[in-house]
Amino acid sequence: MSDLRLAKWHEVVAQGNTELLTELLHPNMEFHSPTFWGAKEGGHVAHFILCQVLDIFEDFEYHREWIDGNNFALEFSCKVEDKKIKGIDLIRWNDEGQIIHFEVMVRPLNGLARLADLMTQRFVDAGFIKK
Repeated sequence: MSDLRLAKWHEVVAQGNTELLTELLHPNMEFHSPTFWGAKEGGHVAHFILCQVLDIFEDFEYHREWIDGNNFALEFSCKVEDKKIKGIDLIRWNDEGQIIHFEVMVRPLNGLARLADLMTQRFVDAGFIKK
């Protein structure tokens, strides 16, 4: 099962397959973003965030993967405008093949700050937060 889940996740990222992303996200999942304090609840919120990130990240590439049952850790690198970023996606799946927990960690601070600025503006533009 883990190989199929990982293959589907890589398809979402590589092809921007938002329809498949919808299928993979459990409606009651929890998302932890490096740019916002506290968990975001719901697959629809995670879908919005992940779609924005896929649009913002340039030269995205996974480097290493650790799988332990339903828990994945995926190391990545990318650029946000002129800032280089390294990060880890921590993904927990349920037994039905849906993501129930997603946490992202990013470094360095200047790349995270730029990502936070861009994501905040997108949340403002979508009407989720007021600036």
